[in-house]
Amino acid sequence: MAGIIIRKMLSGDIRQVHEISRQCFTTPWQLSSFEYELENRDAILKVAGLNVEIVGYICVRTLLDVTHVMDLAVTPRLKRMGIGSLLLRNALQELRRTRPDISLVTLEVRESNIAALKLYEKYGFREIGSRRGYYKKPSEDALIMELDMNADNSYFIFH
Repeated sequence: MAGIIIRKMLSGDIRQVHEISRQCFTTPWQLSSFEYELENRDAILKVAGLNVEIVGYICVRTLLDVTHVMDLAVTPRLKRMGIGSLLLRNALQELRRTRPDISLVTLEVRESNIAALKLYEKYGFREIGSRRGYYKKPSEDALIMELDMNADNSYFIFH
């Protein structure tokens, strides 16, 4: 989408990011969760900006040798316009630059979230399991997905 800028999340972005989380999820993150992740040196937090408005965000964190896409959201009025794809690609590229030792990235996604599943599959994530009743409001299973950063399909991300 034209005019979208992907950049590092700043403390001044947190209120807009929290509002997107509230619009997109039935159990959104608390403001304090975003503040905590922003201070975490092992986290990659990015926002998508359109003019002065934050329209999406992603949070990826590495703990020891496990990297996890913790949260990815785009404001509802701009969904399916490629913003989530830009955020995911940018975060994975930064992960590759800053942590070349990381080979696997995981995430959970609602099994009914077909648009998100297609996005993750486009980037080479594959389903490796599920977590029964992981999501609440409504209760739903999560699909666990994994990306092998060294697989041939990662070419799409890094070139």
